[in-house]
Amino acid sequence: MIKAKAISATLSLLGIIMIIIAVVLQSDVSSKTKIMKNKQEKVNVANMSSSNRVTETKVVEDQVAVDTTDVKVEEVSMEEAPQAEYIPPRIEVYAGMTMDELSEKLDRSLGTGYIAGKGRLIATKALELGVDPYVATAIMLHETGCKYNCSSLVVRCNNVGGQKGGPSCGGGSYKAYATIDEGIVGHIENLYNNYYSKGYNTVALIGPRYAESSTWQSKINWYIEQIGIS
Repeated sequence: MIKAKAISATLSLLGIIMIIIAVVLQSDVSSKTKIMKNKQEKVNVANMSSSNRVTETKVVEDQVAVDTTDVKVEEVSMEEAPQAEYIPPRIEVYAGMTMDELSEKLDRSLGTGYIAGKGRLIATKALELGVDPYVATAIMLHETGCKYNCSSLVVRCNNVGGQKGGPSCGGGSYKAYATIDEGIVGHIENLYNNYYSKGYNTVALIGPRYAESSTWQSKINWYIEQIGIS
């Protein structure tokens, strides 16, 4: 009876030991399986990255691989290269005209005598002082008569505006200038100093102070009109 109990206890103990061993083995197998799975996933990821790199490299190589066998590059010297044409900016100085256009228009009214070709000088000096170049030219044409036949005051003393003062022209009351250019500049400076700078800046305002003739203003306006349509 005692022997049977001992055998039964031994068998029970062995059963417990077997259960413990089974549990340990199962845990070890699960751990190894998990490790193998992680390794396999890393291998797959590495393979995918490698595959992508290979594909990307191939795409880049395909893009770069251009056949240049038949491409010819010809050298062109700077002298032979086409040059862009320089177009200067349009600068309007008076009534929508450039300096060149204004000068040419004045020249068309100055005739062929002593004041011919002085359009640029008149335009430059008049615009510099703020004097209307049409008014300056119109007074000059009227006072000199150079639209048709220049007066002796112009021929002898280069006085183009009928100014009085010294030095005297031949002992009279009219002023003498050394050159025709000085006479033109003096005429425009006279208009500025004695008229424009004092607010007399129209023919109507200039007339009563410039000349005693009652027809002076209408004659100057006629010359201005002729200059404008020339």
